[in-house]
Amino acid sequence: MPFTEPATTLPAPSRVATRRRLLMCRPQHYDVTYSINPWMHPEHRTDTALALRQWERLRDLYLDLGHLVEEIDPVGGLPDMVFAANGATVVDGKVYGARFRHAQRTAEGPAYLDWFERRGYREVLWPEFINEGEGDILTVGRRLLAGTGFRTDPRSHAEAQEFFGLPVTSLTLVDPEFYHLDTALAVLSDDEVMYYPAAFSEGSRSVLRTLFPRAILATAEDAAVFGLNAFSDGRHVLLPEAATGLRAQLSARGFEPIGVDLSELLKAGGSVKCCTLELRDR
Repeated sequence: MPFTEPATTLPAPSRVATRRRLLMCRPQHYDVTYSINPWMHPEHRTDTALALRQWERLRDLYLDLGHLVEEIDPVGGLPDMVFAANGATVVDGKVYGARFRHAQRTAEGPAYLDWFERRGYREVLWPEFINEGEGDILTVGRRLLAGTGFRTDPRSHAEAQEFFGLPVTSLTLVDPEFYHLDTALAVLSDDEVMYYPAAFSEGSRSVLRTLFPRAILATAEDAAVFGLNAFSDGRHVLLPEAATGLRAQLSARGFEPIGVDLSELLKAGGSVKCCTLELRDR
């Protein structure tokens, strides 16, 4: 008989956290007064004080992990401004501004760009085409993954590629409950992601399988609690505490998942990543 090597389980890789600089916006004016995604129900009561406590817990976790957190002042009348990830995309110190699809959020784009300009950012682009910042543009190493289907105009993908000088891979979302890319896919490291296959078109699933053959795949249950709206520093992964399946998979891969309760902000269709804009300076 031919000799067969016994099956072995590869050890989980050693993970190293990288200190990040983050921008957040206090939910001082948070409320659900309109509906622009399936999660928003204005007829249901929201608790701004609870949203603030949950947000502060997330901010404090970032600080405890050694990250630098800056805050942009919230603007009255912009209840979704708490979702800082939508405010821009920042790579190599260059700021690609956000142009929102819905009228209720259009003033957020200029508010965020003003913050960057007042802090000395020189390479700032007010976009021609609709894009909603890191909601639909995620950085994986030296590549951008760009979502479309519900919010972001696919023409913005080419605009971002020209501005940043980085390759952009377009991905099409097909389930309205996962209306932004960051609700259906999370970046874990420079070459690792986790995602929910059913949120994407058949062609986009094929692209993701090719680019990330060892990706963590989320179940419908974990995706439904916004488990993919997560933030990773390369070692620690902050994600909704209800996403127990993803937390187990992350631990098996050597990550340290940290469960966070942002249930009040989920009423507006947001969670960890939505509240977090990464400032990737040079």
